[in-house]
Amino acid sequence: MDVLQKVIWALLAFGVLVSFHELGHFLVARLCGVRVLRFSVGFGRRLLTRYDRRGTEYALSLIPLGGYVKMLDEREGPVPQDQLEQAFNRKSVWARMAIAAAGPAANFLLAAVLFWFVFMGGTAGPVPMVSGVQPDSIAAAAGLEAGQEIIAVDGKPTPTWQALNWRLANRLGDTGRIEFTVRYADSNLEYHSAADIRRWLAGREVADPLREIGVQLWTPDITMTLAEVTADSPAELAGLRPGDKILATDGEPFDDWSEWTKYLRARPGQVLQVALDRNGERQLLTVTPEPVTLDNGDTIGRIGVLPRGEEWPPEWIRTYHYGVFGALSKGLQETWDKTQFTLSSLKKLILGQLSTRNLSGPITIAKVAGTSADAGWQSFLSLLALLSISLGVINLLPIPILDGGHLLYYCIEAIKGSPVSERVQVIGLQVGMVLVLGIMGLALYNDILRL
Repeated sequence: MDVLQKVIWALLAFGVLVSFHELGHFLVARLCGVRVLRFSVGFGRRLLTRYDRRGTEYALSLIPLGGYVKMLDEREGPVPQDQLEQAFNRKSVWARMAIAAAGPAANFLLAAVLFWFVFMGGTAGPVPMVSGVQPDSIAAAAGLEAGQEIIAVDGKPTPTWQALNWRLANRLGDTGRIEFTVRYADSNLEYHSAADIRRWLAGREVADPLREIGVQLWTPDITMTLAEVTADSPAELAGLRPGDKILATDGEPFDDWSEWTKYLRARPGQVLQVALDRNGERQLLTVTPEPVTLDNGDTIGRIGVLPRGEEWPPEWIRTYHYGVFGALSKGLQETWDKTQFTLSSLKKLILGQLSTRNLSGPITIAKVAGTSADAGWQSFLSLLALLSISLGVINLLPIPILDGGHLLYYCIEAIKGSPVSERVQVIGLQVGMVLVLGIMGLALYNDILRL
């Protein structure tokens, strides 16, 4: 059921993004007087179709990973004499450029609108207060200490965990100095420090930049009370329920969650006696951790439970509320910042400053879409906005099969006064197809490895 939900959320995300992208092409094509023959969400065999009064076919096709707008064009077949002025190839180079650019533009516009909605609902995040620093780490080299709040990285404010993560992610693959601005909880004095980095994490897949710099941020204590029991897990089969408080295992008392999980991980396949408190009554249950093999070949035990943490103190959570116009301004700024981040990441991938293992395909997107949907509507809309920006940026790359490739041809045509030759376009199409399929294959390969 969990897999099905992830697939549904992923299809919804792909459908929204592709529809808006193609809607951009569609609307500008009509504004330029081009006849649109078909608007399709998905590729392959058409499952559902309908026609409007202008004769445009709207289709939902079998393969949901894309879409297209088919326009009247003499290069694709004969065009009746009375419809020649509606053919795409008969339009000026400036009109064709506008139509090609409209798809990515629609994605950037969609991202700004989604971020606008997110910020109108208000945002909140925990304060990035340092609780520990790993020895011989970047944070240790910069002199960071427990009890300090990281208020800026490279001069950019980091009021929440999320903001801090984004600022660190901007430095992946870089060489130079990374600068921190900190202050102690009981002081307004600011301190500046820095550490040297060299091709930071250039050859690795990065999941948590905070951990990689060697910082542990403060969180409320974790209790021994269960918050979640995974369906069909050893814990559920043993009779454990949310709300149960773990007291002891095999007669050994535990009051630290990490120590208890270490005990379970070290005993895959062993029958354990778990003492717990349920509604004031002591109970004894038998549970057998399932063996799980890690990437390094080690086998650990897992029973499928999550702990309940203590409540965050209100002063450790930063909450922001925006009016309609304030949220719009913030949404536009966020769209610009994330576009710059995407462009910078692409540049680093091309230059080898970021590992290609950071590329993600449809499987990873499906998993993240499902997780973000579980986290709430704001999380899901934020993910949609990020994906929309990525789709817009990728489609602007000067690869012939993409919108950016068409724009490149039209720019050359505008400069030299005549279209790029058919032979060059055919060769470009073949090269572009190989590049796009290669990138998609690599992303899918990374997805499979993550499974």
